[in-house]
Order: sequence, then C-alpha cells, then structure tokens
Amino acid sequence: MTFADSKSRFSSRVADYVRYRPHYPTALIELLRVQCRLSPEHVIADIGSGTGILSELFLKNGNAVFGVEPNQEMRTAGEECLVGYPRFTSVNASAEATTLTNSSVDFVTAGQAFHWFDPVAAYREFSRILRQDGWIAILWNDRNTVSSDFAKAYEHLLIHYGTDYHRVKDSYPRPENIQSFFRHNNFLTRVIPNELVFDLDGLKGRMRSSSYLPQQDHETFAPMMAALDKLFAEHQHNGRIAMEYSTVTYLGQMNPDRTSITLGNVPS
Repeated sequence: MTFADSKSRFSSRVADYVRYRPHYPTALIELLRVQCRLSPEHVIADIGSGTGILSELFLKNGNAVFGVEPNQEMRTAGEECLVGYPRFTSVNASAEATTLTNSSVDFVTAGQAFHWFDPVAAYREFSRILRQDGWIAILWNDRNTVSSDFAKAYEHLLIHYGTDYHRVKDSYPRPENIQSFFRHNNFLTRVIPNELVFDLDGLKGRMRSSSYLPQQDHETFAPMMAALDKLFAEHQHNGRIAMEYSTVTYLGQMNPDRTSITLGNVPS
C-alpha cells in the first residue's frame, strides 16, 4: 500500500514529532553488533530519516550517516537536531531515488518509514547503494494496544477520531511483507521493549504528531483533545502516564547466499 501524500503529510506536525515521538533503545546497537557485525566504521543510509531520531543512535555509535528525507520540514528539523554531528549528511531525496552512489553504504535503515515506500522501486535502489554483504534494518516502534486499560482506551480514541487510522495501521509491515520485499525468507526478527512516559502536555503532543488524526482547524479536533484530557485524568499516576512500545526490528540482506544469518543470543 502506498500513499500519494507520503512525502508531505508530516509537514505541519514536525515540532510535535521532534518532541514527542519515541526514540529507539540503545539495545538496538548491540543487536546489530551481534547479528550484523556493526562497527563504527560502517556507513549508514537512514532512509526516511525524518527528524533524525534513528540517525542519532548511529551517530552516537560513531557511524557516518546519510539521512535521506524527501520532506523539507522534517529534513530541516533533522539538520537542526543533528547539527553537532559532523558525520551526518542530510540528503534531499527519497527511498526510491536516494542520489547516493553505487555500493556506497554498509547498512540501509528505515525507522517508522518503510510503509511509505514504493517497495519495488525501493528494493531496486537499496540493491544499488548497498555494498556486498550489506544489511537492511527495518524498524518499528509498535505501540502496545492491549497492555493496560489506558492502552486500550487510547486505541479506541484513535479509532474513533482517526481520519485514515485503519489505512495507515494496515500498511505497517508484517513478516509476510518483509519476506515479499526481500524476496526470500532468510531474515531475522527481534523485539526490544521500549517506553515513553508523558505528562498531559506530552500526551497531547504525541497525539498531535500522528498523521492520521485531525489537526487544529478540523471540527473534531477540540472534542478529540477533550476526550484525551478525560482519558489522562482517569489513568494518570502522579501526573504521568506510560505508553508502552515494542521496537520491532527486521534484519536481512538482498542476497542471503552471500552471508547467512546466524541466530544468536541477543538482548531482549
């Protein structure tokens, strides 16, 4: 499933995206070290890098990172957030046409972005820019919808007020989607627990950052935020509420015959 507005739909939500979206756990770096022999010398192409949330994790590991982002507002925010990292290069391009040179990167990553790509064109492009034995890491901060009464109620609120929530949610990658993308089933899946803790303002910002919910000029925005106020009051503890995630990671290669995936003991 592709979206005609995939390169523009977050333009008006950048500030909230920067402040309130979940980051990726540092255990992800250890996972990649164990399974893919990630080292600081490897070059990363972070596709759909947005505001730089995933890119920063690799930059802190010492990697050179190309942040490929087609949305101007998101890309500018990423450049501002990562200005202190000299090994970061911002690229105005897309998954389907990165403008990177042939065989120039060791890892292609996509954090919370894979469902916006044209899979056929992206496969062709990733094959072109990856070095031999390079890896692809497709990552997802998947919000838990049933772990608590709050999680269930928040999910119900999204369903009730969402503009195209089901369509976006149904596009999130599943193992069968990843198998179809790689064109083989020799890929590895790992899940790492993750969590964000919000006060009321933070929870409102998290909601505003979602592309499938109405914005401030929409007639349902005010009742939606009133419902969120009520939800927070019912479930908060000491003025805070936890939103639980699982960081789902798919690791694979274009040609699994080059280097087989060895299943090892990894952090959970």
